[in-house]
Amino acid sequence: MGDEALALGALHAGLSGVYAYPGTPSTEITEFIQAHPLAQERGVHSRWCTNEKTAMEAALGMSYAGKRALVCMKHVGMNVCADAFVNSAVTGVNGGIVVVAADDPSMHSSQNEQDSRFYAKFAMVPVFEPATQQEVYDMMADAFAFSEKVGLPVVMRMVTRLAHSRAAVAVADKAAEPNALHPSEDRGWVLLPAIARRQYVKLIDKQKTLVEASEQSAYNRLVEPKAGAGAGSEDKPLQIVACGIAWNYVMEALQCGQVSARVLKVSQYPLPAAQLKALDEQGGEVLVVEDGQPVVEELLHAELSDKCTVVGRLTGALPRTGELTPDNVAAALGIVMPEGLPASEVLAARPPQLCPGCGHRDVYTALNKVMEEYPDGRVFGDIGCYTLGALPPFKTLASCVDMGASITMAKGAADAGVFPAVAIIGDSTFTHSGMTGLLDAANENTPITVVISDNLTTAMTGGQDSAGTSKFEAICIALGVPAEHVHVVVPLPANMEEITRIIREEINYKGVSVIIPRRECMQTLRRHLAKKK
Repeated sequence: MGDEALALGALHAGLSGVYAYPGTPSTEITEFIQAHPLAQERGVHSRWCTNEKTAMEAALGMSYAGKRALVCMKHVGMNVCADAFVNSAVTGVNGGIVVVAADDPSMHSSQNEQDSRFYAKFAMVPVFEPATQQEVYDMMADAFAFSEKVGLPVVMRMVTRLAHSRAAVAVADKAAEPNALHPSEDRGWVLLPAIARRQYVKLIDKQKTLVEASEQSAYNRLVEPKAGAGAGSEDKPLQIVACGIAWNYVMEALQCGQVSARVLKVSQYPLPAAQLKALDEQGGEVLVVEDGQPVVEELLHAELSDKCTVVGRLTGALPRTGELTPDNVAAALGIVMPEGLPASEVLAARPPQLCPGCGHRDVYTALNKVMEEYPDGRVFGDIGCYTLGALPPFKTLASCVDMGASITMAKGAADAGVFPAVAIIGDSTFTHSGMTGLLDAANENTPITVVISDNLTTAMTGGQDSAGTSKFEAICIALGVPAEHVHVVVPLPANMEEITRIIREEINYKGVSVIIPRRECMQTLRRHLAKKK
């Protein structure tokens, strides 16, 4: 898989540590490193972090020490690590840092379609956007070396289709050794205003170097049209800018149709100015094909002159939302693709469901039973398997916005007069970003009931370690929740009377309370039983 190629490329580039919080489609990167013999032999750090911000900051610490560090997250994780990430461009790096942002066009398992290239542009750092699994592997060594050369973190932008599809990859015969321990002595890591101002000027000065590197990059190239290709003007063939994985779709379409096209492949950013100048000199229509949001399309409106007409997702030449496909790219080029296999009439679409026997089911059954007594009450949800409680048959949740939002939204609703305001959050999500919201509620003794549905793992992404396992009662009490209002229950049908009684009592307590239904995830339980057998 693309994720595995990236992980292997990082190990072969002399990686010393990977820092990550699980999130589809990035999870398999860290899992591959955790299981790889080379990582175990070299003692490569690979424990999961509490959230993406702690991951980015730990990677900065490893970089400060002169070692190479990899940071992995899905696109919405960039929001969580943004403070450390943006400032890392100002501090610079010592050992190389590659920040993997796995974007999810079409929202296969996400709340939005945000494009991480915007973050890189905002922070003014370079981006590598591979088109193939081979490029994913090859780019890792180049990205770490480039990071150290320019003294900046490098963003590696993946998309779901590349992360989770498979291809044969040629790998190096020998893995590079990790960098020697060499802590930085540069005062630029201390971002006091006077130092930060100097560092920011250095960052601005590096931009010319980054553009020159993109112009010379082996990953960016301008492909001239084949002679006598047919459709299109002989003197002004269509011009295409194909970014990352979109390169494959463009090439596939051009092989199937008689269209004359000049194609600029972009897989390293900032955009290569020399190649853009070549497009501008020819003029005419420029189709921008990029998976995600119209980042390059917007930039080209400023980069190209009036001789060029830029079209793409913004103009409707390509769909504004969702993944690109060979078919919709071919349609934008006026090419009819060969007809594929018909859609199956045997398999019906089925919405996702909580696993049979899942403890979350019993939690929702109990919550619904009690909430029937309070028609004006609301249950605020969070990110995890238990988000499926918003769907039939439970239909419990009033909201699901972002990691940790359940507690703070319940607090805000309670502040506005909603009663009862209940939050349900998973164990991993609670330690990721729910604890600070509970502290706010505890500081004001806000009348909310928080349900931490603890299945002893990070279940939604496949069963990774959960940072707060066996610590939740102590954490809640330490944050200020009265010990007598912190309850642990076992979510089973046999315990329904006890659970509903506790929920009812805590709802009517005029302060913050926490209920922790605890039972192991059915999927990890099966694995543990199989391993034991």
